[in-house]
Amino acid sequence: MVTRKALDRLAGVGPYFALSHGPRPDGHPFRPLTALYSEPRTLRDYVTEVGRRLGGAHPRVSASTLHIGTAARLWSVAVGGAVLGGGVLDLSPERLRWRVPEAGPIELWLPEVRTAAPGDDVDALHRTVFVANLLPLEEALRREYGLSPQTALGNAASALVGTVRVLGARMTAPGPSPLALGAALLDRAPLDRAGVLTTDPLTYRRRSCCLYYRVPQAGYCGDCVLTERKRRT
Repeated sequence: MVTRKALDRLAGVGPYFALSHGPRPDGHPFRPLTALYSEPRTLRDYVTEVGRRLGGAHPRVSASTLHIGTAARLWSVAVGGAVLGGGVLDLSPERLRWRVPEAGPIELWLPEVRTAAPGDDVDALHRTVFVANLLPLEEALRREYGLSPQTALGNAASALVGTVRVLGARMTAPGPSPLALGAALLDRAPLDRAGVLTTDPLTYRRRSCCLYYRVPQAGYCGDCVLTERKRRT
């Protein structure tokens, strides 16, 4: 079971690993994550805000950035909870709440902490993050902005590798290995089609591009397929 004490320790890893939990007096601005997936206006407002923070990026670029940022938040909380807390959090979008702060990643809040249904940690992580949240987010962004499934799949995988990398560097507590969990998740369909993982040293090469290079003054990400193609030319 993931305890509140474990979640408080997890928040110390960094802002992407923070999860507010229990009652809070300022809970009104928070909304269930289902609103992001099912309400076009809510999604458009958030994509617009991401574009503003990126300096006026194209809406599809902003949509992809929103997707990979949300994936990073969810993987960080879920995998971090499994490593440090010894269980997988139930991050059902009906229960998990969110809001956009003035700066930084989205804030997440679980009014009541529960663990996912008993079973294998990898199965539970795949269900509670990828199936329950990232797939409906991908579908919404595809409908509204034409975000390709390949880009979204690469985003999900890349965000997971980033989570594993941070946890491996920052956490020494006994428990499941972040790298072992990440590698097992990336071996599951459809994430197994997103790219190639090397474990020693830890590297990842995705088969798609997150589009961030199209942000003004930005370049290619380290795991981008376009970086590899550029080396060949």
